[in-house]
Amino acid sequence: MPRPLRLAGIAASGGYTAGPLFHADRAVAGYVAKGSAQAEAEALRKAVAVAARAIDELIAASPGEAAAILEFQLAMLEDDALVGPALEAIQAGATAYEAWGAELDGEIAGYETADDEYFKARAADLRDIRQHVLSTLSGQVETVAPPGAILCADDIAPTLFLRTDWSKGGGIALARGSPASHVAMLARARGVPMVVGFGEKLAGAAGFALLDAEHGKIVLAPAEADLRDFRAASNAFDAAKARASDFLARSAVTADGTTIRVHVNIAEPAEVDAIDIDHCDGVGLMRTEFLFDATLPDEETQFRAYRKVLEWAKGKPVAIRTVDAGGDKPVAGYTVDEGNPFLGLRGIRLSLSRPEIFRVQIRALLRAAAHGNLKVMLPMVAIADEYRKASELFTEEADLLSRAGVDHGTPPLGIMIEVPAAAIAPDEFSEAAFFSIGSNDLTQYVMAAARDNGAVAALNAIGNPAVQRLIAGVVAYGDIGGIPVSLCGDAGGDPAAIPALLAAGLRDLSVAPAQLAAAKAAIAAVSLESVS
Repeated sequence: MPRPLRLAGIAASGGYTAGPLFHADRAVAGYVAKGSAQAEAEALRKAVAVAARAIDELIAASPGEAAAILEFQLAMLEDDALVGPALEAIQAGATAYEAWGAELDGEIAGYETADDEYFKARAADLRDIRQHVLSTLSGQVETVAPPGAILCADDIAPTLFLRTDWSKGGGIALARGSPASHVAMLARARGVPMVVGFGEKLAGAAGFALLDAEHGKIVLAPAEADLRDFRAASNAFDAAKARASDFLARSAVTADGTTIRVHVNIAEPAEVDAIDIDHCDGVGLMRTEFLFDATLPDEETQFRAYRKVLEWAKGKPVAIRTVDAGGDKPVAGYTVDEGNPFLGLRGIRLSLSRPEIFRVQIRALLRAAAHGNLKVMLPMVAIADEYRKASELFTEEADLLSRAGVDHGTPPLGIMIEVPAAAIAPDEFSEAAFFSIGSNDLTQYVMAAARDNGAVAALNAIGNPAVQRLIAGVVAYGDIGGIPVSLCGDAGGDPAAIPALLAAGLRDLSVAPAQLAAAKAAIAAVSLESVS
């Protein structure tokens, strides 16, 4: 009987699952050369078109966030920058199979060696594109994982995740991968346990396995003791989820009776269709990057998106963040190619540098403000002059709308506290209507540890004393100056972090919709007297 093999990785989507390993790496073979450069070129064009249609169909059947992920792949397939060099290689004597494989291998290598973790994570999308076309060229039919299996691979692509039936359980265990990948985001949204970074020992693994995606572990060929421990941990996890679900429809109140406001973070308007407004206090963060995807959005497109969420909120506050492009969110035709995009033209800096684009978003926001309780917040503000310049643009556009007789409102303008400079000297921003602490960026900038880099994951901790002191200082200044302070980063929905956040004085948190129940349950367990 084989001895148990226990491997440690990085948790990417929490949960527990047990089942057979299914190696999802796909080997393509059997390509038949076409005999002429013209025939090879035609075969490649047809294969690319077939792959594009398949992705387009998957986009139509996928929810908003998943569809946006697949649109990246579709845009890459339709980009001559990939197909063109492959066609040139065919003219030089390569087959369509060889030309496409070599071109995509080069692109993938460039993404994998990038310094930016965001671009590294996108390599999985390029591998998916590569495989789609090669599979079509060779006539291979992709195998589907059996229900309840643990998908095991070096990495997997979003399309494979979306084609897999997760209704009967299952999970994902990757030798490499990233917690910031598109697949990881999909797994968290669907509640699929996922662990990345297991390394080469996973490649030859087979048989039954136990995946602990709460602590980032897998046990292969488990012993009876492993099974007992796994069942106990899994049952405790499920019981905690069940207990938390009882709190979803309740107001968030601490054990000693203090009411805490709990808002939701949303990435796009479609998400509110699955949220009961009575279960939250409004929207603490509506991202607008989804609009700045394939093309720059016009005013009407933006206005409709903002209005939908405001009307859904039924008078409860909705904080919409102006586009936070740059860093790990590049936008074609808008962001600039920089050596270190996290420390370059990002967020409000980029918006102010492109006022012709920023003014379009401002007008849409002002018009939407007439349809609900809108608050607007500016990302990555580091100095007071950035706030003042943005405020002046809002005033100018409001005046123009008034002269034109266009219905609009004047929403309060606040700032994200995510740059250490703003957290250290919040008094520099006394003109702001409110502060919203972006714990993700604030933590990684304070600790100089990227939030999506597993090698420094231990450093990227909201509980670090330096981070906690900054948060407490911002809250204290807000109390003195009468400026409302909230937190809209991932920490707000982390039950382990909530006691420290409340101890720092926060009374307003914003969390992912899936974290609402768990956050409220964690709040109910906190006694402010004991954590103060």
